[in-house]
Amino acid sequence: MAQAEKSAAHSAGTAQNGGTNVVTLGPRDTLNGRLDIHGDLRIHGNVEGELKASGDVAIEPTATVQASIEGANVNVRGQVNGNVTARKRLTLGGSGRLNGEVKVARLTVEDGATLNGNVTMTPEKG
Repeated sequence: MAQAEKSAAHSAGTAQNGGTNVVTLGPRDTLNGRLDIHGDLRIHGNVEGELKASGDVAIEPTATVQASIEGANVNVRGQVNGNVTARKRLTLGGSGRLNGEVKVARLTVEDGATLNGNVTMTPEKG
């Protein structure tokens, strides 16, 4: 597991964007385990485990995620197998595929997206 953590930490890029931390996993990056960040998260690669961000989470079309996801706004354009909690809004893009339980304040499903699972809508949380 130490090697997986080292690999994930090494391949994750960070940048400052208007004072917000942005972590990006590229298309050839793999993360196995838990990632808990203060800021935004953008996934282009493969993830297994658990993702939690204080900001927004974007699952890009090249991403394959087998993990639970929590974020303020969650945008899924890739493949996700796992439960998703969006404190504000979940957007399923046209190329998005989501299999799992969903807890959201607001939900947007674009034409062509797939959602298999139960949706629970709750009031928006900061």
